[in-house]
Amino acid sequence: MNQPTTSTIPEHKPRPMIDLLVSIAIPSVILMKLSGDDDLGATGALITALAFPIAWGLFELIKYRKFNFIALLGLISVLLTGGIGLLELDTQWLAIKEAAIPGIIGLAVIISTKTRYPLIKTLLYNPKIMQVDKIEDRLKASNNTQKFEARLLMGTYLLGGTFFFSAVMNYMLATWIVVSPAGSPEFNEELGQLTLLSYPVIAIPSMLMMMAIFYFLWRTINGLTGLKMSEAFHNMEASEKKDG
Repeated sequence: MNQPTTSTIPEHKPRPMIDLLVSIAIPSVILMKLSGDDDLGATGALITALAFPIAWGLFELIKYRKFNFIALLGLISVLLTGGIGLLELDTQWLAIKEAAIPGIIGLAVIISTKTRYPLIKTLLYNPKIMQVDKIEDRLKASNNTQKFEARLLMGTYLLGGTFFFSAVMNYMLATWIVVSPAGSPEFNEELGQLTLLSYPVIAIPSMLMMMAIFYFLWRTINGLTGLKMSEAFHNMEASEKKDG
């Protein structure tokens, strides 16, 4: 008798180099090098460049079937960029769009403090990264639960601040770089430059700020519970024993 087959969804593993290549490097090269009339043309290059992050985002969504709010906003951002270029709207709309996406995420982070699930718990303080049950047991035992929740709230506000920082920087960078009319080869080239520069100018400082928040969270846990890093994080205890 045949057993019914059940399809399993593959586990999603981060691939940052592929993400950067498909979403930033390839589209930027296409926009800067192939927008001339002798190549793909302004419209053709824009459509081709946008096809890469859109196709990659849809592939990840279909294959792993995992809803990701931030990834969805990224996909919407790409579609809006394409719409501004193809409809030849004023470039001011591009600057507004560049600021709006991280701004919306920042607002979502702040609003999440009024819910049972602040986003800092989803992104940093979650059972996949930390041994949450062990940490909470120690907090209860030492009567530090309320103090920890207050620090967690502060960390959530700091996390929201990183996205507001990105929003301001995105707006300033877009206003400074993209000055040519939408739909022109010059607009495409400037859009490619904006995409390339946004990573070192915006993403790296934001990443450093995120690491500082993570360190703040860890120092809070260590100070209130006395747990060592190997005791608070998953898989680190086994790794420490192996190294020893």
